[in-house]
Amino acid sequence: MGVKGLQHFVDSCCPEARVTVHLREMAKRQRVCTSTANIPSPTLVVDGMACLRHWYTCKDWVCGGQWREYMELLKGWVEAFTSAGIRLVFFFDGVVEDQKRQVWVKRRRRVNGEISKMFRHIKACGVQPGRALFCLPSGLATFTCFALRSLGQSVFCSEQEADYEIASYARQHGCMGILGQDSDFIIYDSAPYLSVAKLRIDSLTTVLYDRQRLCHAIGLTATQLPLLACLLGNDVVSEEQMQHIRNNAIATYRTNNPASHRGAPQGQKVLAVSQLVSSLWGREEQEPEFIPHSVNLSAPHRELLKKGVCSYLLPGQDASQRGDISAPPSAFEKHVSPQILKACREKHVATEGFMVYSVVCQGVIHCSNTLEDEEDSELLPQALVYKPCRQRIYGLLLLHGHEGSSVDLPAIREWFVYGGNPLKEPDMVHPVPVHLPYHQPSLDLLWFGTSPEVPTLRLMSFLSIFDCQEFSDLHGDIEDALLAALCLVTYIVLQVQTLSQEDVDAYLSQAVCLRLKSPNDLQNIKLPVLSSRAVQLGSLYVRGLGNLLGANCASGSPLPGAALMPWHSFDGRLFHSKYLLAHSGTEKAVLLESDPSRLSLFIRLREKLGEACGKRGRVLQSRPCAPERGPGVPPGTGHRERHAGGAKDWRERGETGGGHGHGGGWRASGEASGDLSECEGRSTAWRVNPHSHSYPYGHDGGAQNTSRPPTQSRGRSHLNRGRYRAAPRASHFLLPARAQRGSVVLRGRKDFAMR
Repeated sequence: MGVKGLQHFVDSCCPEARVTVHLREMAKRQRVCTSTANIPSPTLVVDGMACLRHWYTCKDWVCGGQWREYMELLKGWVEAFTSAGIRLVFFFDGVVEDQKRQVWVKRRRRVNGEISKMFRHIKACGVQPGRALFCLPSGLATFTCFALRSLGQSVFCSEQEADYEIASYARQHGCMGILGQDSDFIIYDSAPYLSVAKLRIDSLTTVLYDRQRLCHAIGLTATQLPLLACLLGNDVVSEEQMQHIRNNAIATYRTNNPASHRGAPQGQKVLAVSQLVSSLWGREEQEPEFIPHSVNLSAPHRELLKKGVCSYLLPGQDASQRGDISAPPSAFEKHVSPQILKACREKHVATEGFMVYSVVCQGVIHCSNTLEDEEDSELLPQALVYKPCRQRIYGLLLLHGHEGSSVDLPAIREWFVYGGNPLKEPDMVHPVPVHLPYHQPSLDLLWFGTSPEVPTLRLMSFLSIFDCQEFSDLHGDIEDALLAALCLVTYIVLQVQTLSQEDVDAYLSQAVCLRLKSPNDLQNIKLPVLSSRAVQLGSLYVRGLGNLLGANCASGSPLPGAALMPWHSFDGRLFHSKYLLAHSGTEKAVLLESDPSRLSLFIRLREKLGEACGKRGRVLQSRPCAPERGPGVPPGTGHRERHAGGAKDWRERGETGGGHGHGGGWRASGEASGDLSECEGRSTAWRVNPHSHSYPYGHDGGAQNTSRPPTQSRGRSHLNRGRYRAAPRASHFLLPARAQRGSVVLRGRKDFAMR
């Protein structure tokens, strides 16, 4: 969040504090200054979370991510710096601290409103909305960490507030600067703060925010900046808590400066509070955490203000103010060994693990917004789709020695964003044992074991989390990325009863065809129209890859991490094109691009999935859907009318037992209607390159050849307020009996991670 209004003030009212710099020249000067010291090449510490919107410039973002193109963009971005002799060190948020949770929740609600507008636009216009409604593809932060590591970069995941760790690292290692977009970096006494928003990658120029010039302009010393930040409002001290202090300061400032040339309200506020801070004591140095007694505050607010000021003190400035992070916090230390705790922390910091640190060491897990249509009653939110999977991951991590006992079982606090969840408190989710033909192996054996049977144990543990044990015979026979994709799609089919054979064909055909596609091939795919349902299915798949990562890490990594990356098994534009083709009745040979080897592999995967589902009583049905609005498709002939046989609205499936209820229903309150002014004209020829296959829809938008008449729309269902049980979906009673006993009641409905 940064300091309220400070970034805008420096950009708009304090030009003397903004200096255009050439990073190549900065690096040359840094080399000269450190030539005799034992310091590596000139280093920039990069706030990864602040860069995501600047990195992801691919044309399509609603379809689930153009991951191979994104990888090429990241590679070019990194090479621009390395060619200039600049070393990069990346930090990403690894936790959501309790003091920032309300800020996090507020942002998640705001983004949900934007996502709702985005889906309304797609359903009304059949095209992606403009940049005003841009949302990052689901899971982007998570997979960017792995992408940068694959490019040979140093990447760290924070254990505390990421801004603090970035500033600490930059100060400790004598870095040439911090590249980000957060005004907190002006306050920290660390390396120079460089703007990623003003960065020109071609010339490596940007804006440096000079804290000394800022101090001179507002009449403060550098040691007074933390108090200024807290009185303006930051992550620790909310803007509202210091409102009365600012009001008094602004009134005094206007009296003393009736004709100030910096008369804009934002400028007045910063200058007024600066004048107040300056008047509280003389210009002589004071202890940084000292709060003058003349500040009119209650005892609790004074302590909060001191805490906020101390949050800007870096190691070496006042080491007593920050806890020792050498030992990880241990939410469930009695359930795992010290060796596991140590490994969890190391994996987390190095971004090699996913989910395990949050679960084992903190007992809490977060997941940011997902591109999901809250008005679509046929598709479950991803948080509920993957809940049984997460429960088994938790069980693998924590249920050693319980042997099915319900006594003293730990519960994980889940902060997941989905429709109907007000995020006032976490969902309390209990682990479920992983069912294997033998006793559940210990985590120490899975992670550190070297005996010959351990690889098999790891693989079977991983597959059991997704109820796909019979796919073990495919390991080593097909590519690991395809095995992972097959497990994921099979799991989705078992959990989502409205998934059709056409959806499965789209998922599998794009996974098979992606293997031989270049980024350029993928960019050249033409999408004649967008389907909101396909958008949601794309995000559902990518979120599933995150759960595959968590399961793989918990199981001791039976599959190489690279096999679980989206650029090896998913491309949003390719999936969307396959979805449109599959639902238009395209022949399988054409769906597989007239390649016999691809068709053969596709059929094999399709048969394996069908066999696994058949054993569990899940029979896929053909239910072709037209997009809501295609070229010439009149309103009212969308997929809700064509998607016959859909399951009942998940929000009408009863009540939960235990936990808190999520009132308010599926749709978020206070959402504005989408701006449809950006609807664009579209060609009436439905074709997808490079095979120029015509989509079989007539000019009136109806299917030319359909095996069944359109069914009547269910319409929008009445939304239950309160609690609901997700268990009655067919996937619950189709699982083996042992898994049913382990299933629990699910409750209704954001980044990192998590994200």
